[in-house]
Amino acid sequence: MVPVAEAMETIKRGCDELLVEEELIGKLKSGRTLKVKLGMDPTAPDLHLGHTVVINKLRHFQDLGHHVQFLIGDFTGMIGDPTGKNQTRPPLSREQIRENAKTYGDQVYKILDAGKTEIMFNSTWSDALGAEGLIRLAARYTVARMLERDDFGKRYRANRPIAVHEFLYPLIQGYDSVAMKCDVELGGTDQKFNLLVGRELQKDFGQEPQCIITMPLLEGLDGVNKMSKSSGNYVGISESPQQIFGKLMSISDELMWRYIELLSFQPLSTVRLWKREVEDGRNPRDIKVRFAQEIVERFHDRGAAESALAEFEARFRRGEMPADMPECALHAADGVLPVVQALKQAGLTPSTSEALRMIEQGGVKLNGERLSDKALKLVRGETVVAQVGKRKFARIRIV
Repeated sequence: MVPVAEAMETIKRGCDELLVEEELIGKLKSGRTLKVKLGMDPTAPDLHLGHTVVINKLRHFQDLGHHVQFLIGDFTGMIGDPTGKNQTRPPLSREQIRENAKTYGDQVYKILDAGKTEIMFNSTWSDALGAEGLIRLAARYTVARMLERDDFGKRYRANRPIAVHEFLYPLIQGYDSVAMKCDVELGGTDQKFNLLVGRELQKDFGQEPQCIITMPLLEGLDGVNKMSKSSGNYVGISESPQQIFGKLMSISDELMWRYIELLSFQPLSTVRLWKREVEDGRNPRDIKVRFAQEIVERFHDRGAAESALAEFEARFRRGEMPADMPECALHAADGVLPVVQALKQAGLTPSTSEALRMIEQGGVKLNGERLSDKALKLVRGETVVAQVGKRKFARIRIV
């Protein structure tokens, strides 16, 4: 086993909160293999880098020799986790969940060691609870405690509706920890309340309570909003090597360090060395290239990472893409901005009709790929590198 101090440095890397640190140190000192749980509801078929922040932490525990349990919330997905945005999230059907879940195993195995990963489904024990079991479980928690959850409290005070099934979600998620007898549960910062319910239920069932590790919600390519497909500021792990590489190269130098901390598997000593080198004058672009290659290799392979780098650098050598280019933030009144308007407002074309003509002639590229869809709309939060002709470039951010 790895020494406890060294293990704790790895475990705490990038985490937002650890509850309770002394308890986790005690578990590690016991020398036993810990059961470490991460649950995800299959609300969409594809994962992006924001989802992988907590999966990476699961891999850290795996590398430390512990038993990881990746839980697919096929039962909780039908309830629908409250969004934290003062509104009810519509639940999914069992068919929708089953379809989305098909790809999860293959995707998480790009990060986790398949031979050391136990994939579980919470319908296994939740279906068996039945109406009586669910009522008995609900009797273990009070409405007052449920209202301690921030979004529930806000909605209650604002006289906004809270459906009864939303109270069941934290209970069912908490019961997962009881059924799995886990020692540690991981989740995003928005999951803290649910994770604490699991800890309390374990105590109520006479189990040793789990420790909790919350991970921050990763900012998208715009560096402002949470990474999400709806915001268009995401990097999908199933995207092409060129797309992943190009998107990561478009992030700001400041955001680069945030991404490296949460997404890179490079040792902390290496990251500290990189920071010192940048402070001493090294171009941060060099570090960004290394990081982008690492991510492409993780989700594709080394050959794809090398090809993506070669293609990217070839553009610089041929002068196809300047190292420094103008940047602009364009306002999207309704959350979206037609690409032809964006090209005009960024000064890349004199008019929208010229933008249309250039697209028809194949003279427009977004993130290095030729654009053919004249009706494309850029969404708020999205950042793209746009090229018109051979010499006009701009990094466009939609706000």
